[in-house]
Amino acid sequence: MSNLHGKVAIVTGGAQGIGRGIVEAYINAGACVLLSDINNDAIEQAMTELEALQPGRVLGYQADVTCKEQVQAMVAAAVEHFGRLDILVNNAWKGAGLARLEQQTDEQLRGAFDMAVMAAFWAMQAALPEFRRLGAGRVVNLCSLNGVNAHMYSADYNAAKEALRSLTRTAAREWAADQVCCNIICPGAASEAYRRFAAASPENARAMEQANPMGRIGDPLHDIGPVAVFLGSDDCRYVTGNTFFVDGGAHINGVHWAPQLKS
Repeated sequence: MSNLHGKVAIVTGGAQGIGRGIVEAYINAGACVLLSDINNDAIEQAMTELEALQPGRVLGYQADVTCKEQVQAMVAAAVEHFGRLDILVNNAWKGAGLARLEQQTDEQLRGAFDMAVMAAFWAMQAALPEFRRLGAGRVVNLCSLNGVNAHMYSADYNAAKEALRSLTRTAAREWAADQVCCNIICPGAASEAYRRFAAASPENARAMEQANPMGRIGDPLHDIGPVAVFLGSDDCRYVTGNTFFVDGGAHINGVHWAPQLKS
C-alpha cells in the first residue's frame, strides 16, 4: 500500500461514511488530516474514535462548504495548523431526496451545484498556491456512477457530479505542469446516504447488492480508502485526469434500479 508519511490532507464531509473511511485510511498511511464537516456532533464522534487510533494526527474543523469564505478559511487553517497542504479530497454532499426531473426545483439544482461543484472549485483554487509552493499536489474528487449512467430521479445529483468530473479533468490538464494530479473516484460503498436508503428500502438495497458482480456494497475504509491513499501519494505522480470506479464492478452493467416514481 502507498504511504503518506509527511503529507497533509483535507477531507471534506470527513466525519461520516466514505469521507470518514478515507480519513482513517489516510492517518493509517501516515498523513495528518484536517477533517471538515458541517455536523459538529459527527466531528466530535469521529475525533474521539480517530484520536484513539492515531493521537494528534487529525484536526476537526466545522465548515459549510457552500460558503466560499468558509472554504477558503478551511484551507488556510490546514496550512496554518500543519504547516503545509499536499492533498485535497472533496467529498462533502448532502442529498435532497429523489424526484422526477420535471418535479425538481431551481433551488434543488442550485443546491446540488453549490455542494458538489462550487465547493470543490473554491477549495481547489485556494489549495493551488500551496501546491505550487511545495512543487506538487493531489486533488481527489468524489463523483458518482449515478451521473455516468444517468440514474433516474436524481437529475440534480447526476448533473452536479458530472460537472465535477469535468472540472477535475480540466484541472488535471491545466495543472499538470505544476505536478498537481487531479483524479476522480466513483465509489460504491456504504455512505450515509446509502445507509438511509437501505433503512428506508431494504428490499431495493438487497437487490442492488445482489446485482453487484461482487455481491456486496463496498466498505469506506477497506475498499475506498486504499484507492484514495494511492491517489494522494507520490506513487500517483504520473496518473491524472482519470475516473476510478471503485464499486465492485457495478459500473459494468450500470446502476440497478427497481422502483418507479409517478409522474
